Amino acid sequence: MDIEMPVMDGIEATQLVKQRYPQIKIVMLTVFDNDSNIFNAIRAGADGYLLKDVDPDKLHAGILQTLNGGAAMNPAIALKTLKLLRSPEQLNNLSEHKEDFALSEREQQVLEQLASGLSYTVIAKNLILSPSTVRKHIENIYKKLQVHSKLEAVSKARKHNII
Repeated sequence: MDIEMPVMDGIEATQLVKQRYPQIKIVMLTVFDNDSNIFNAIRAGADGYLLKDVDPDKLHAGILQTLNGGAAMNPAIALKTLKLLRSPEQLNNLSEHKEDFALSEREQQVLEQLASGLSYTVIAKNLILSPSTVRKHIENIYKKLQVHSKLEAVSKARKHNII
């Protein structure tokens, strides 16, 4: 299961699958290695958490390990998980911490829609804006977040609990 997907993110999807079919094993396979995503994926019921740069043989071994009752995790993810579990105050702050990048309410709305994988035209239609206004908001978002692409913007926004 990937975290960033259209329609519904992988964490929500994991939670739904686990509620309906708890016997199904789910390994998160994603580029996101921030504490919030790791914690929320595990809380949603993920049985493992691997990063997409994992070697194919290790991916296969991780899937087999998970099917046999283990929990596949990259060493770096396992270390972050242990640190989170050792610091309960950090767990409480994950949902509360929101770094201030001075995004306007409209910029946050555009960013949320961008994170859903929507095109500029669809975002414009949804927010009753012109596509050029959406482009301008995205340009401002990039400047404020100090990023250069949609993927970076969405990743940073999720990492800092902006969206």
